[in-house]
Amino acid sequence: MINQKIGFIGAGKMAQAMLERIIHSGKTSRETIMASAATETTLQTVHRSFGIYTTLDNRKVAAFADILILAVKPDLHSYIISEIADSVNENATVVTIAAGITLRDLDTLFGRKIKAVRAMPNTPSFVGEGMSVLCANEQLSEAEKTVVEQLFQTVGKTEWLEEKQMDAVPAISGSSPAYVYMFIEALADGGVRQGLPRDQAYRLAAQAVVGAAKMVLETDAHPGKLKDDVCTPGGATIEAVAALEQHQFRGAILAAMESCTKKVKSMIEKQ
Repeated sequence: MINQKIGFIGAGKMAQAMLERIIHSGKTSRETIMASAATETTLQTVHRSFGIYTTLDNRKVAAFADILILAVKPDLHSYIISEIADSVNENATVVTIAAGITLRDLDTLFGRKIKAVRAMPNTPSFVGEGMSVLCANEQLSEAEKTVVEQLFQTVGKTEWLEEKQMDAVPAISGSSPAYVYMFIEALADGGVRQGLPRDQAYRLAAQAVVGAAKMVLETDAHPGKLKDDVCTPGGATIEAVAALEQHQFRGAILAAMESCTKKVKSMIEKQ
C-alpha cells in the first residue's frame, strides 16, 4: 500500500490515465488523492470519474500532498511553481512529467533544494502498458524512490536512468508509439491492398505487434534471433525482410530518433 497523500496539479489526459490506474490498483484510497485543474468542467469530470477531492486552488493541492505531481505543460511550470512554492511541504516529493524540465530547473524555480523526480510516461499508460522512465535528485531516499516507482508501475513498467541520459528517452519510448502506430497502419493498408477488410487488418496488425513485443520482453531473446526464427530459408519472410532493408527501414527509424532527440535538446535550451 501507498500511505502517502498524492496531489495532481493539472488533470489532463495523462493525469487522468494515472488516476484511473492508481485507484484501480488498490494501492491507495480515493481519500488520499487530490487534483486541481484550470476549469470547473474538468474538475467535475475528474470528480465524477474517480471520486477524489478536487479544487481550483493549486495551493490546496500543494499543501495536501506528500507526493506532488506537476502534470502541466513545460511552459506553465514557472507560473505554477511561483504560485505554490510556499505551500509545498518541506518533505514532499515533487514529480514533473513535462519534457524539458530538469531537476536543476525545479530547484531554481522553487528557490531551494527540493526532493525532485523527473518522469517520462508515454501514452500506452492509458491501457496500463506504459513505459515510464524516472530520475531523481540526491534529496530522495531509496524508500521515497520506491514509492514513486510504485505509483508509475500502476500504469506500466518503469526504468531508472541518470538525468544525463533522459534526453534520449523521448525518441525510444516517449514518441515511439507514434512510429508504431504508423507501422500498424502501414501493415493494415497492406492487408487491405490484398483484399482483407479494414477492421480485421487493423486487429491482425496490432496483435502481431503486441505479440512480437511480448516475445522480446518475456523470452529475453535478442530481437535479431527472434527475427531469424521467423525467416525460413528461401521463404516469404526473408523476402519481406530483404525488401525492408532495401528501403532503409532501420535507417529511417534511426533518422527519426535522431530528429526527435535534436528537437528535445533544442526545447530544453529554450527553457
